Formats: sequence, structure tokens, C-alpha cells
Amino acid sequence: MEKTIAAISTANGVGGMGVIRISGENAKGVAQKVFRSVSDKKISEMAGYTASYGKIYDGEEMIDEAVVLVFQAPHSYTGEDVVEISCHGGLYITKRVLRAVLKNGAVSAEPGEFTKRAFLNGKLGLTEAEAVMDIISARGAQSAKAALSCMEGTLRKRIDSVRDSLVDTAAHLAAWADYPEDDIPEVDTGHLVHRLNECRNELTALLKSYDAGKVMREGVDTVIAGRPNVGKSTLMNLLSGCERSIVTNVPGTTRDIIEETVMLGEIPLNLSDTAGIRSTDDPVEKIGVKKAKERVLRAGLVLAVFDSSKPLSDDDKELIELLTQANALAVVNKTDLEQKLDTDYIKNKIQHVVFISAINGNGTEALEKEVADIVGTSHLDASQGILATERQHSAARSALNSVNEAIDAINLGMTLDAVTVVIEDAIHYLLELTGERTTEAVVDKVFHQFCVGK
Repeated sequence: MEKTIAAISTANGVGGMGVIRISGENAKGVAQKVFRSVSDKKISEMAGYTASYGKIYDGEEMIDEAVVLVFQAPHSYTGEDVVEISCHGGLYITKRVLRAVLKNGAVSAEPGEFTKRAFLNGKLGLTEAEAVMDIISARGAQSAKAALSCMEGTLRKRIDSVRDSLVDTAAHLAAWADYPEDDIPEVDTGHLVHRLNECRNELTALLKSYDAGKVMREGVDTVIAGRPNVGKSTLMNLLSGCERSIVTNVPGTTRDIIEETVMLGEIPLNLSDTAGIRSTDDPVEKIGVKKAKERVLRAGLVLAVFDSSKPLSDDDKELIELLTQANALAVVNKTDLEQKLDTDYIKNKIQHVVFISAINGNGTEALEKEVADIVGTSHLDASQGILATERQHSAARSALNSVNEAIDAINLGMTLDAVTVVIEDAIHYLLELTGERTTEAVVDKVFHQFCVGK
């Protein structure tokens, strides 16, 4: 018999309400030992999806008032009997109620154990289970939409469609090879290649969506770079919505790297404001300039800022040459002043250019659009189901490699038995992706990344 588990399912902090979740065959019995209804109705007598008001006791000591919700197996999140105790929020009260629950027969849930039980009891597939954590950690509407779509099974349906096509193909190949005397249609290699190409195209599209989806979930490491006094710190403050960097008319004010995570539309930017890149004899500033150049080369995105009101300097041109090795957007700042900058020179060197005035916020929409184009989120349809984890990406990549091997085998004139073997490999990887065929170690790794209480 599985142990009855319990944990606090609400955030660890002060709030109006705290929820302690209990799941397992003895969930009702454990809850009954700590809860006394004002109506004297026992939890064991309550039907699923009903609530009762009463008080929580630790022995004979009353801890708090509470509402108990009962969910009857198999119609619950975990597929087991589940009782949720809603008490007043706060660190002390919720922990005290949990302690009473644990004293009366439950054990502490491991990270992700409620969702793991939902997976093991067939309530969720592995891709849907992984989407639960993405919903919790979503930073914007697009990432939440993508996670919700996956939890509702959209990604699973896309994978199942490819898998079913490969299963039908493998079954036809096996039947034709094993029962030549039966009236089984001969394998048409042209049709076979066409079907495998359809699978390849779908897997390729899924893999392409992964990087953009990862940006929405995790953000992109972004560096603001440029020579001193072009408006880097002003841009940093504009994007972060507060005075995060010191802004003065004195060149070289920013000596070290200042970091902040901001939302630019639906895109999280893990933003760094660096020291102005210029030639200098100041030993301290030299260190900051060196760090700035190193960060430019490591960044996922560089917002290279140029002063529209001044001609290009040698320091500007040095930065532009450095950007040939980086994923860059040229941000021409101070458009509220008379233009003296040679923007054609910049456009010839950097593909993406946007014009803004960081001091008054003009051009932020254009900046948002250009960044979305660069990181690949502008054409991403989050509702279509996208790969969400490295595990999923690896399995899909392996399945695609196997499909490519099958097509190559046909084109090279290899036996259909050899083709069948690599098609079966592709099916194996897709079953691994959805969790229909996976190891206990993989499952444990997936759910260990969850928060306790979910």
C-alpha cells in the first residue's frame, strides 16, 4: 500500500489562506484525526467534491479554524483519495497544521510527489506533468499559454500523431515481410518515403519551436553595451521600470556589471548593464571594460547602444566589429536630439537596428518587436504545443535522427528489415518522450525538479 503523503501546497509566506494537501488511501482517516466539523459530520462520510467547516486540533489543543475539501478516488488530481485543509495563511499556522497531520499517520511528500502519483495513476502523461511546473513558473502570458496548452495534451497529440504514423508504417512493413503468402499490399517505397518525410517535417517543426519556447520560460541573457554616455544606464532603467543604474553626465560612471531581470513584452530579459567600452588609462575602468567585452561575446543577445546626436567614434566602431561575433541589436538612442550619427554605417554592419529615446520611452514598442524577431518568439504560436524540456528535446531529436536514417536506408537500397529497425527506434524515442515507455530513473529526475506540495 502506498503511503499517505502530505505537504503545504501554498507559497511559503504570509497570506490570507494556506492549503495542506493529503493524498493516499488513508487520507480521510488522517484528516479525521485532526479535524472536527461544527456539524459533527465525519470526513469518512463526506462525498467527493464536498466541503466542511470546522476546527483543526493537535490532540486536545485547537490550532485554527479550517475548511476541509474531499476528493474521492479516482476523481482527484492524484487519482487517490485527497483531502485539502484550507486554514489561515502564515508560516506558523500552516506548518503547525502540517505537523499535526504528520503526527497522525501521513508522511512528508517529496518534491513533485503529488504530480508523480498523478502520472503513475494515469491521470497525466509525462509531457502534461512537466507542463504543471511550467505553469507555476510562467513569467508571462505566452509562457503560461504554452504550458497550459501542453498540460491539456496539445503536445501529446502532436507526438501521438507522428508515433501513430510510424507504428502503422512499421506494422505494414512487418506484415508484408512475415506473411508474404497473405493478401497484404506490397510496400511502395515512394509512398513510404513520403510518409516518413511527413514525420520528419513535424518533428523538425517541433524542434524549431523549442529554442523560442525556452526563451519565454527562462529568458535570454542580454547585455547592454556601448561607449560611455550613450544612454546604456538610462535604457536599463527604462526597461527595469526603476532607477537601477546610476545616470550622470560623467563618462565611466558604471564600473561594474549591474544585473536585473525584466519583461520586454512577453520576453524575459536577464539584463546586464556593463561599463562603457572605450580606451582608457584608468586601471579600475579598464577592468570594467574588459568584463564588458567578455560579456558581449558570451551573451545570448546584445543591445548595442549608440548616441544619435554624435558622430561615430573609434570606440563605436570597435564595438561594431566586436558584434560581428554576437547576436546583436543596434539601439540608436537619443532620437529626441538632432541626428549626427552615420546610421548607414551601422546598418551595413548590423542586421537589426531600432531607433529610440530612452529618456522619454519613445521606440520601446519597436524595440520589443525587433527583440522578438531576433530570439524567434514573434511567430511562435504557444497554443500549438511546444517542446518544454531538455528531456523532451533530446527524445524528439533522437526520433528525428532515426527517421532520417530510415529515409537514407531506403534511398541507399537497403533491405526493408533494416528500415523497420530504425523506424522502431524512432517509435521507442517518442514513447520515451510521452512517458509511455521510460525508466524509473527518468521519472524520478523529472519530478525531483518540482516544488514540494505539487
